[in-house]
Amino acid sequence: MNEPLALSTAFILGLLGGTHCLGMCGGIAATVSMSAPKGWRGSLLLGGYNIGRIASYTAAGALIGSLSWLMRDQQIVIVLRTFAGLMLIAMGLYVAQWWQGLTYIEKAGGTLWKQIQPLASKLLPVKSLSQAVTLGLVWGWLPCGLVYSTLIWSSAAADWTLSAQLMLMFGLGTLPTMLLTGLLAQRVKLIFQQRLTRSLFGIIIMVFGVYTLPWQGLLAH
Repeated sequence: MNEPLALSTAFILGLLGGTHCLGMCGGIAATVSMSAPKGWRGSLLLGGYNIGRIASYTAAGALIGSLSWLMRDQQIVIVLRTFAGLMLIAMGLYVAQWWQGLTYIEKAGGTLWKQIQPLASKLLPVKSLSQAVTLGLVWGWLPCGLVYSTLIWSSAAADWTLSAQLMLMFGLGTLPTMLLTGLLAQRVKLIFQQRLTRSLFGIIIMVFGVYTLPWQGLLAH
């Protein structure tokens, strides 16, 4: 895996996936922002929430990357990259609102979220920085097709440190949208709901998906 290219790709995936983040995490970001005091303190709490959320993504990357011993089998590498590429294509279709099949994958992760959701509910409304960070840490495990697809893709790095870095860059890519969502919730939502914007972002994500597919391995078999 070309490390600089992979890290850049992870960041761009997070950035372009912002339309999906609006639906999955935008509401909670707006809630944190609106329930917090105005001014710098409100921004601090919103920042704390996002730090916690990105930390969860990074931890998940390190966890799945620690299974690098699986990558010794080339067949497994091909399967994982193929699955990751198809997931990204599905994510692009979802962002563009051309196909909603990805929602079934997110529903499959709902079992995990049912165990976590009660804790998240207890953390609202957010009143302190530690509470905001904890909420982000919990919310980072929310079932999300975009996160799942990026996580599977990052596992192909076969190195837990690189997988963690990829998920960190992905999380940083989502940051602009999430911060703007919290501070300018309705205005940003209207921009990202425009059909042209969603279609463009969806197409670019699908291109990344096609690029991710292990064409040499597939053609060889």
